[in-house]
Amino acid sequence: MSLKKHSVVINVPKVFDWVTRQVDLQTISFREPELSNLFPGLVAPSPAESDLCSFLQSTPGYTTSARVLDESLYTSEVTNPLDRTSVEVTLPNGTEVVLEKVKILARGLIEVDILDVNENIILTSNPIEFATIQTFYLSAPEDTVVSAFISSGQWDAEVVCDSAFSQLDISLTCCLDVHVSADVRLEVEASYVKPRLEFPISDLICRNQSYFPNPVSPVVFPGLTTTETE
Repeated sequence: MSLKKHSVVINVPKVFDWVTRQVDLQTISFREPELSNLFPGLVAPSPAESDLCSFLQSTPGYTTSARVLDESLYTSEVTNPLDRTSVEVTLPNGTEVVLEKVKILARGLIEVDILDVNENIILTSNPIEFATIQTFYLSAPEDTVVSAFISSGQWDAEVVCDSAFSQLDISLTCCLDVHVSADVRLEVEASYVKPRLEFPISDLICRNQSYFPNPVSPVVFPGLTTTETE
C-alpha cells in the first residue's frame, strides 16, 4: 500500500567543499648528542660505545621503522572562522569565483623503532613531534565549519652511521582531508512510516534435520519398528 506523501522540512549537514591533499613534510633530522639522547633505552656495553652508532655496530643487520601514534593526531583551523579572507580565483575552465583562504594545522607524534635481524625491537625513541600548517582556498562562506583529518600516510626512518657523522632522518607523507559544511534546512517530499513487524525467528539451536532416505537398520537404530523400516 502506497503512503501519502507531503512536504516536510529536515535539518541536514550540507557539504560546501571537500578537498584532499598529499602533504610531504620536511625531513626531521637528529645528530649527536641529541641523537643518542633520543633513545632512553640505550645501554652501552662500554663507555666507548655510549653513542647510538657505536651501539649499533654490535647489532649487524638492524633495521629502523617509524610509527605514528594515532591518538596524538590533531587537526584544526587556525584562521578565524568569523574573518576568513576572500580571494578571487580563476578555475581551470576560466570561471572566476570567490573562495576563502583557510589555514589548517595538522600535528602528531611519531616514534622510531630499531629492530634486530629477527625484527625484535631493541630500542624505541621518545615521541617526536611533527607539525605542518597548510593553506587552502575553499568555498567556506560565513557560518560554515571547516574540519580536517589525516586519512592515511607513509612514515619511515633511517639511521646513517659513518666515520664522518651520525644522523637519524625521518620522512613523513600524509593525506589531509578537509571538509567545509553547515547545517541547512531542506523541504522535501516524503511520507511518515511505521515500524515493521518483527519476523517470527526462533533461537532454537537444535532443529529438525533431514537425512538421506536410506533404509534404517534396526540393529543400530532400534527405536524404529520393523514396519517403519520397510
